[in-house]
Order: sequence, then structure tokens, then C-alpha cells
Amino acid sequence: MKASGTFEVDLHALALHDAADGTLGRRAIDKRFSGDLVATSVGEMLSAGTAVQGSAGYVAIERVSGTLAGRAGGFTLQHSGTMTRGTPQLSVSVVPDSGTGELSGLCGTLAIRIEGGRHFYDFDYRFDA
Repeated sequence: MKASGTFEVDLHALALHDAADGTLGRRAIDKRFSGDLVATSVGEMLSAGTAVQGSAGYVAIERVSGTLAGRAGGFTLQHSGTMTRGTPQLSVSVVPDSGTGELSGLCGTLAIRIEGGRHFYDFDYRFDA
């Protein structure tokens, strides 16, 4: 199954355990999804920059609560992204067995697009028994 829509995201800086050499970052994530997924999410992101312009990496975990195609519940998304001299690579997937309520058994991957300053998602998902 496929779901698509838009989302708004707010990122807020958080304190690091160890600021090291200044290349690490930590942010709180607050999102609002609309479209086939009507939900909010909260999470945390860790990032690492480099001395090379356009190269970086991040990981994040976010807990999503709301409705997907009319089914109410929650699930957790895991992000892993890199930027290699401006070329992005991103993987966002549902954490296995994290679905609750009517979203129990949810599996899938979510793709993020940014066009004209707006955030879009395309969510390929299924329900395992």
C-alpha cells in the first residue's frame, strides 16, 4: 500500500553529552503530517558534519501517533542519512514490531522529498500478521 502527503517539521537544538570538536549536533524533532497519514511525531536526531562542504551524516528515531488510511495507532521510524559532497542518501523505515493499536503489524519505508521549501512523504507500507 502507498500513502503520501506533506509534513511540517520543527527542529530544536539540544545539549550534547560531549561537544567534541564541534562537528556533532543533537536536535529535538516535532512533525505534523497531513494527507494519507494524519499524525504528529516527536523524536531526536544526532548529526555529524565534516570539513568537506556538503558532506555529513545523521541518524534519528521518531515516534509517530495518529491515523494512517483511517487506522489509528502509533509506530516508530528509524532514519539513517548521509550527504556525500551534496549527494543525499536516506533510509527511513518502520522499526519492526513498533506498531500499536490498529497499526499493529505495520512495516514499511518512507521517502522524503523537499520541493520548493515544502516537505513531502511517500510511504510504502504493509501489515504483517
